Amino acid sequence: MTVRVLAAGDHFVLNRLLIDAIRAEAPSADLAFTELTLPWPVEPFGRVAEVDEASGTEDQLIEALQGAEICVTQMAPLTRRILKASPDLRLFGVSRGGPINANLEVAAEHGVAVCNAPGRNAGATAEHTLGMIMAAARRIPQTHTDLHTGQWRSDYYRYEAVGPELDGSTVGLVGCGAVGRRVARMLSALGAHVLVYDPYTDLGDLAESVTLEELLTRAQIVTLHARVTPETTGMIGAPQIAAMPPGAIIVNCARGALLDYDAVCDALDSGHLFGAAFDVFPEEPIPPSSRLLSTPNITLTPHLAGASKQTAANAARIIAQEVGRYLRGEPLAHSANGLEKPFVRN
Repeated sequence: MTVRVLAAGDHFVLNRLLIDAIRAEAPSADLAFTELTLPWPVEPFGRVAEVDEASGTEDQLIEALQGAEICVTQMAPLTRRILKASPDLRLFGVSRGGPINANLEVAAEHGVAVCNAPGRNAGATAEHTLGMIMAAARRIPQTHTDLHTGQWRSDYYRYEAVGPELDGSTVGLVGCGAVGRRVARMLSALGAHVLVYDPYTDLGDLAESVTLEELLTRAQIVTLHARVTPETTGMIGAPQIAAMPPGAIIVNCARGALLDYDAVCDALDSGHLFGAAFDVFPEEPIPPSSRLLSTPNITLTPHLAGASKQTAANAARIIAQEVGRYLRGEPLAHSANGLEKPFVRN
């Protein structure tokens, strides 16, 4: 029996990557593919009905999903309206770590399993984090800009203007999941002493587990890797930043909700912090009036930490493996809405 699959890729996780990965995972399956290319990241994602960080419209998905049993995507919305109009859909594969573009509860009510791709961008994000640490510590963006404007700033060599080396520095990781573990290994290899605050993780000899309070008072560089939960939202605010050593650096390539950015700007303006580097923000894109754009010694990138060719390939591979499990009647490995076991297929 032919199974219809909608590949709703975009300009990062391409349809050809999704289709090739599924064919490699299920070479003997009788599959009929249709394609829809969503506009992200050429056009920003946004809210679609009741889901967030989605690309495309409900009408587009409703039309493309007619007769489809499986949909693989990164950014396509899965809303109450789409689910009601797509009775053949049984598996919705979201090739990203957090499937917030899907209404998980309503999908479960309709018998549609939603799966995701945890860890797809762990390597890319870890490398970007390391680059951001170095950029902040060595003033790379500022000196690059100065040269482009005709300034040869040898005064950056003043003792009070130079930052620390990683070799011999103490670096604190707040949260240590798939990304944090990689960052810890990289830092250890460069000679840093790594502290970790994560109640759910023990890295053994790789890092020293400490309380958050101890990490903040000891680390010259603090980098955030926690998930956003009610407990972690706003976990680093003005009191925590004040507890950091003078001349410290803070980096966030995780989620903007973890950190009070105004408190960081205050600490940079006062000279308490040496530098900061951010890939994520409380509001994206950053508003033109944001202090982040005028406060000195901040390195900024536009939520690109996970952007690598390997991330796109990993995303397609992980979701293709879930499609293979579904086709073989096996439990899903990365169910996002509780439907892990095989279910009746049309």
